Amino acid sequence: MTSPLLKNAATGVLSLEAYAPGMPLEELQRRLGIADAIKLASNENPLGPSPAVKAAIADSVAGGNLALYPDGGGFRLKKAIGAFRGIAPERVTLGNGSNDIIELLGRVFLGPGRAALFSQHAFAVYPIITQAQGARAVVVPARAADDAQPLGHDMPAFAAALKANPDVSLVFIANPNNPTGTWLSPAEIEAFIRQVPAHVVVALDLAYDEYMEPALRSPSREWLEQYPNLVLFHTFSKAYGLAGLRVGYSLSSPELADLLNRVRQPFNNNSLALLAAEAALGDPAHVARSVELNNRERGRLTATLRGMGLTVLPSQANFIAVGFGRDAAPINQALMQRGVIVRPVASYQMPQFLRFSIGTEAENDRLVAALKEILAS
Repeated sequence: MTSPLLKNAATGVLSLEAYAPGMPLEELQRRLGIADAIKLASNENPLGPSPAVKAAIADSVAGGNLALYPDGGGFRLKKAIGAFRGIAPERVTLGNGSNDIIELLGRVFLGPGRAALFSQHAFAVYPIITQAQGARAVVVPARAADDAQPLGHDMPAFAAALKANPDVSLVFIANPNNPTGTWLSPAEIEAFIRQVPAHVVVALDLAYDEYMEPALRSPSREWLEQYPNLVLFHTFSKAYGLAGLRVGYSLSSPELADLLNRVRQPFNNNSLALLAAEAALGDPAHVARSVELNNRERGRLTATLRGMGLTVLPSQANFIAVGFGRDAAPINQALMQRGVIVRPVASYQMPQFLRFSIGTEAENDRLVAALKEILAS
């Protein structure tokens, strides 16, 4: 019998499948009693936050400021981001992680009679917010498995889909893309943006931008002056090591920022998060160390796994997508039994792949040793 509580629930929500995050270490311990597990599932920074962040938080807690509401406008952090990115603070919108920015964009620009356009194998929150808002999803088939950017964004196909679907109001592009790790050249991205009508918003997800080789990064900040319908969003969860505090932000035209701030929840960043993000921006050396470790280990882990006969998609992020040529679920279960948590991506239509976050040298060695044992058996 159908519950009466469902009668007035939004249609899109009724059939929505909730986002499943990477398994916490505590959950694996509860399930299997494994106390020394490692987590390589959620693309977190294995070095954690900057020492400057830890000191700032400790000072704030000691000062007894937690009884007061945070600055709802995030004045100090927006000013710091503005200085760092070379943009006026009023063009910065703060989010509870960049995931929050995706939600804000959906609330403003999606709804019945509208559509969002994004790639196959793209971040799971794009289709979730689209469906929750009662909008239609236009999913662009990914590039072929033997392409130079296998399973990545196909921008000519994006352009064709946009022309064929005039109800598209919001386009999501992730560079690099999660969960594939693949990326687009600046020329590919801008060639598409030039074709987008002025009333269609292009959301460029740059959550993993810091890990890209500098020569591959897009001059996206400069594009904002040419394309008022472009919005960029960044996060402090990855290279800055603040995943547990949830801070993200977008850069856009003042008009678009004003719209996002109309639906942004008051106090969507807590006091410690605001403080930590500001301190993190002031320690670029920590970000450089984090990126150096990641990129060195990403190359080493990729070479090792390919040497074992596995498929590893090219990546410019802090994770790699690894293909096993068969259903990867049993391998994921076997890794958990050995205390190694990784990310299954069957929900991304990649059932033969697992996503491995890049950890420390010791963590990556443990992953490889576990995989060799599993594959040998």
